[in-house]
This record gives sequence, C-alpha cells and structure tokens, in this order.
Amino acid sequence: MPDDTEGLLRRDSHNPILSVRDLPHMEEGVFNPGAVTFRGQTLLLVRIEDRGGTSRLALARSDDGVTDWRIYEHPALRPHPDDYPEESLGIEDARITYLEALGAYAIAYTAYSECGPLVSLMTTEDFERFSRLGAVLPPENKDAALFPVQFDSRWAMLHRPAPRMGDDRAHIWVGYSPDLRNWGEHRMVLNARHGSAHWDSGRIGLSAPPMLTDEGWLLLYHSARPTVGGKSYRVGLALLDRDEPTRVLARSSEWILAPEADYELLGQGGIVFPCGWIRDGDNVRIYYGAGDHSVALAHGRISDLLAWLHRHSGPSD
Repeated sequence: MPDDTEGLLRRDSHNPILSVRDLPHMEEGVFNPGAVTFRGQTLLLVRIEDRGGTSRLALARSDDGVTDWRIYEHPALRPHPDDYPEESLGIEDARITYLEALGAYAIAYTAYSECGPLVSLMTTEDFERFSRLGAVLPPENKDAALFPVQFDSRWAMLHRPAPRMGDDRAHIWVGYSPDLRNWGEHRMVLNARHGSAHWDSGRIGLSAPPMLTDEGWLLLYHSARPTVGGKSYRVGLALLDRDEPTRVLARSSEWILAPEADYELLGQGGIVFPCGWIRDGDNVRIYYGAGDHSVALAHGRISDLLAWLHRHSGPSD
C-alpha cells in the first residue's frame, strides 16, 4: 500500500529557518517557537537556551514568515524569579492564542523551578508590553494552550499534567476558567495509548494551539515514546467537537511528522516539536523546534490534513 503521508507536509527549502548563527549572542540553541501573524508580519516567540541550560523567550519577526528574520533581544521575556519564583530555572515553549473577546493575545508557557515545570500565563496587546498572570497550574504540567473562544462563558485550556510515580504515561487534559487565573473542572481529552507498539503510547502533549476548522477543532499533538535509544518524538493529529472540546471526533493512528532531516537529528537529536502554526486560507505553516537546537518550517493544507485524518483515525486507547 502506498504511503499517503508522503507529501502531506512539505519541509521548507530554507530549513532550518532560524539557528544559533542568527542570534546576536552565542547561545546553545533557539527552538520551539510560538507563532502568530501580527500587523502583517509573522512573529515567533522563540525559546533561546544559554550555555548554562536556562531558557528565555525572544521575539523574531519576518515579512514572509520564512526568511530575513529579525530577532529582538529587547523586549525579551526573561525569567523573573524574584516576583515569580516558579521561573527560577527558566521559561520556555510559548503557545500564542488571540482572544478576540479581550482584544489581547494570551501566551501559555512553561515556567521551570526546582519544583518542576508548571503552566504560567501572560497577555499582551502589542508584543511590547506583557502582563504576567503567574502560575495557573501546579507542577508537573506543561504543553498548554488556550482555545480562542469561550465555552459557556468560560475560557478553556488544553494542558498535560504528568505523574511522578506509577504510570509513566501522560495525557492531554482540558480545564476551564472564568477569568484566566482560576482553573478547574479538569477532564482528560486524549490519553496516551496503551501498548508500546503505538506511535503515541508514551507521553503525549499538545503541540500548536487548537485551530478551528469547518469540521471542529484540529489538534496537532506530539508523542515522546521511550525507546532503547532514548525518546522517540512524533507528531500526529486529532479532531475535537466544535462545541464540546472533550468529545474526540477523530485521532490519527499514525504520525505525520518525525525526525528525518539532518537538522532534526543533530543538536540533542531526534526531536520535532511544533509550538505554533499559522493558517492562510487552506494553507498552513507549521513552525517547530528541530533537535532542540534550531527552528524549522513545514507547509501543508488544512483540507489535506483533515482528509488524511479521517482515513487514518483509530481508537483512542
């Protein structure tokens, strides 16, 4: 049987579109970009890791979303451990969602401290001034992003709590909030499948923020499945009901993106990690971290992704 995944996503010929050589200072890596269109430009909120292992967030802008990136150290989003002790070991992996009802962008990111990773939020209207809301979910938790709309007058956020003991799997949950600060009514949405044969049998987590389509909320999610050689990162698709985001309509039984190119296998190696995607009509640009070292870009079509998902939807567990 021919592989109909081939051609579903096309890696950009300029990959990696951002690397350490593009940074104004010597760093260990630049990767895991949140992405948004802002004032006619593509804006990436990229994770930059220094040689000591501490991460911060910096802004990168491009007119075409592919080339001629301008990286702004100021305003850079650095950890503020004095006011937010949960950020003492760094901040990373931003996902950006525009909340039309508030006229602002919500940024969900991972704050790190000795207590482990947790989910924090900040908002901005112009990507120049940022308002931190602080920690909103306790450790261990990460891979969070908001839906752009409310459900029954409540905001909803997908997130990935991870157990420290017992089951080594971790699953994608959803929680609700009236004010972005207080979160509750948490329910599991996607579980890591049972059995080591499945591509998403280990820890799974949200990749880019949920995208509304005519058929429902399209999710891009990743799996970090343990193997003899280390964790194996893959990316797949799921579809949630438009009005009830805990209802899974489809879930891919196969992955659509895996580490294959040299720049995905270098660095820390074997990692593809999307944190943002941008839709332009039926076209979509997926921005992802490659090898925890650089930023890469893949192109696809929403209609093709949905059609492929329906052909390759399997049981949830």
